[in-house]
Amino acid sequence: MAKPRIPTVKGTRDFYPENMALRRWLYEHMRAVAEAFGYQEYDGPFLEPLELYAAKSGEELVKEQAFVFPDRSGDLITLRPELTPSLARMVAQRQKQLPLPLRWWSFGPFWRYERPQRGRGREFFQWNVDMVGVATPEGDAELAAIGAAFFRRVGLRPEQVRILVNNRRLMDAQLEALGIPPEQRKAVFRLIDRKDKMRADAWEAYAAEIGLSPAQIQGLYALFERHDLWETSDELRRFFAAADALGVRDYIRYEPTIIRGLDYYTGTVFEARDHEGRFRAILGGGRYDNLVAAVGGEPVPGVGFAMGDMVITLVLEAYGLKPDLPQTPAQVLVTVFDADRLLDSLRLAQRLRAAGLRVSTYPQPAKLGKQFKYANRMGIPVVAVLGPDELAQGQVTLKHMGTGQQVQVPLDAAAAQVRAWLAPETPGGAA
Repeated sequence: MAKPRIPTVKGTRDFYPENMALRRWLYEHMRAVAEAFGYQEYDGPFLEPLELYAAKSGEELVKEQAFVFPDRSGDLITLRPELTPSLARMVAQRQKQLPLPLRWWSFGPFWRYERPQRGRGREFFQWNVDMVGVATPEGDAELAAIGAAFFRRVGLRPEQVRILVNNRRLMDAQLEALGIPPEQRKAVFRLIDRKDKMRADAWEAYAAEIGLSPAQIQGLYALFERHDLWETSDELRRFFAAADALGVRDYIRYEPTIIRGLDYYTGTVFEARDHEGRFRAILGGGRYDNLVAAVGGEPVPGVGFAMGDMVITLVLEAYGLKPDLPQTPAQVLVTVFDADRLLDSLRLAQRLRAAGLRVSTYPQPAKLGKQFKYANRMGIPVVAVLGPDELAQGQVTLKHMGTGQQVQVPLDAAAAQVRAWLAPETPGGAA
């Protein structure tokens, strides 16, 4: 009797080659956009002390979502649920040596103990982009522009996704006008953050539970309708002017219900959403001016955002923009005609690799039909046949699997022929 298959841990994913190809595709576009704005790639540890997040991330993240366990010495360790606190710690450690402003980006795995659902897992990959050492609305706009530049690069138009912006200082002033005391505002920010995640009656019950009066609840509803409120904020006026100068104003609009749930945000905050509202936030971020000081450094301002791989994949699928990626990187399959010519096939494969092509060799002699079928299933665009007739003439037969075109060329011309066929994919023969 066969042993039962062992499943993956709940909320995690297997990355088969086709899934890995998409993850790499996302990474390459993220890297290209970040580097276009002059950002440097970095990363932090996958394990961090729990106290790092207890500093400023908020009780929900620390007590409910973090994967926490004691190490052998009894210290509480967590798999990182986000990267911004690690960034703040890294800045604090080398604050005297690092040239400000820092422009850093990263893409890697994170873990949160949440209920797995569509677009949300317990293990996920996330793009993080941050600017540290700049405290201006123009700096905030640059971060939003990077997100918009990514959307534009992958084909998402402003009528499909928007970056929704608000400002915590602006909202703090509005809460004060509603008579909400300072000690209650953190809870009210969390309430606002849950506005689109709860039914209206449940949301109002939660508002009453944290101590808001019926008049204050109605005042919040009125506040949510004021889409011109940003015009009263000097920070947001400068933000939108900079977004216009950066060529991304069409992707960005003001939304008074955007507040972000993490405690460390201090100023402008933003989230990207699909136009139909079918998915969770695609990206989210904002200004955090106190976080480096909270983890032991000197005060230094920062602004950043994060985008997970799961929701953006769903959005790309929904708009027909998920790419059809090759199953294999190989551009050529060199067949093995028979055992006597195996070494000749290996030599040809290496010759083509030396010319800059990506080449796979069939691992053993087999019927040519079987080898061609393998190339077709793997999506390898060109097949090379080196039989006794070709070897006697110093030639090789090449077949383009997409068009069916077949030619016989001298061995030293094989690479040029393959490059000519693959020119749109590999200009100049580069991989």
